Amino acid sequence: MITIKNSVQIEKMREAGAMLHDVLAQLKGKIEPGITTKELDRFAEKLIRSYGAIPSFLNYEGYPASICTSVDSQVVHGIPSDRTVLREGQIVSVDAGLILDGWQSDSAFTAGVGPISAEAQRLIDVTEESFFAALEAAREGYRISDIGHAVQQYVEQRGFSTVRALCGHGIGREMHEEPSVPNYGIPGHGVRLRRGMTICIEPMIAVGDYRVKTLRDGWTVVTTDGSLCSHYEHTLLITDGEPELLSLPGYHKEETR
Repeated sequence: MITIKNSVQIEKMREAGAMLHDVLAQLKGKIEPGITTKELDRFAEKLIRSYGAIPSFLNYEGYPASICTSVDSQVVHGIPSDRTVLREGQIVSVDAGLILDGWQSDSAFTAGVGPISAEAQRLIDVTEESFFAALEAAREGYRISDIGHAVQQYVEQRGFSTVRALCGHGIGREMHEEPSVPNYGIPGHGVRLRRGMTICIEPMIAVGDYRVKTLRDGWTVVTTDGSLCSHYEHTLLITDGEPELLSLPGYHKEETR
């Protein structure tokens, strides 16, 4: 069931999104060679709870951590570990969510660990750019497949591939609500977007093939060919004009990110 949020509910999600944006900004500043992914997880949980919120990932369907940390060929759902020490030249995606007064926000970014290769940086850049290209289709009256088509077209024109087995989602009181928001597809299909809908768009982009598999831990998704993958996500609100990025407060299209 797709839920349309009222002004009071939207304000709660706006507060949650601003809080999550701050958490991820601080996490990004912690990424450096020598830090473990579990250290990032502990920092995130402590910060989220200090703000009076709850880490939405922790114990979600049995997930054992407060954030996901996915390194290099890991696409999503990498489990933080004291044994995973970040090394210079790697890339790591950090995906986090929180619950504030019963309302959810979800966001992710990918960053380099120290200096990284030109190819890795281009992958990160194209992933983020594909998200913002998709915003042109995240408008009232468009259909859900228009978003995925925009991501796929942008990415494939630049020589990368978009993961198809995973997708974005609706969000509200629950972290995953209807509708699903794929990152590929033929335009003009699926649910029509309406103002008051809140969704997460999250391109997952690979250097090589788009096929993925899940490791034995039951969570970590990796590219089958071992190629690098990048992930970027925001929670957003469909309005009567440009979408509002709830987890990127103050964003305006004309501004430099």
